[in-house]
Amino acid sequence: MFTGIVRTMGTVSRLEPRDGDLRLVVNAPGFDWRAYKVGDSLCINGVCLTAVILRKDGFETDVSRETMQVTALAGMSPGDKVNLEPALALGEPLGGHLVSGHIDCIGKVRALRKDARSLRLDIEIPGEFTRYAARKGSICVDGVSLTINAVSANTIELNIIPHTVESTIIGGYEVGTQVNIEVDLLARYIERLLSKGDDEDISMDLLREHGYAK
Repeated sequence: MFTGIVRTMGTVSRLEPRDGDLRLVVNAPGFDWRAYKVGDSLCINGVCLTAVILRKDGFETDVSRETMQVTALAGMSPGDKVNLEPALALGEPLGGHLVSGHIDCIGKVRALRKDARSLRLDIEIPGEFTRYAARKGSICVDGVSLTINAVSANTIELNIIPHTVESTIIGGYEVGTQVNIEVDLLARYIERLLSKGDDEDISMDLLREHGYAK
């Protein structure tokens, strides 16, 4: 699990095709990756990947064909900046929201505009995923936990504070940039709970009884 709080940014050093999939080499000096182990999970632009080689100044990971097909990682090039977050350790503060690193869809930046010192960002996402988005709810964009300002039929509007603009790849977004989107995990579970189960219908009364709704 992750939190959507980016720990550092890295740079794509190499992309090596390997028998149909990809070896991704990331350089991220100033963060000692040897503190982690081979097999640990790392979040790269919101995608949960497994570290296969760890060095003082970076790491290597494999990207499967499936992951390339369903995420924006397929569009990466050497020199691109990436958001990085190691997996959450038990007992660490949850500064953002619960993030699985499993991408739901690819979004596209439709508009950027200044709003005082902040940045207003409109992202188009497939219409079937807007049902998981709510005003003042959480969403993960390229591994960054963000709060939704507004939702329309196929667009979410976000306000990005200066710190986030400066410390994540959001500062380099342009109109047309493709981004990885993970909807709120709790929204997924609530949808499942509200659907008819094999043994018992989940009602709003039952959710209230167990503390999932007010």
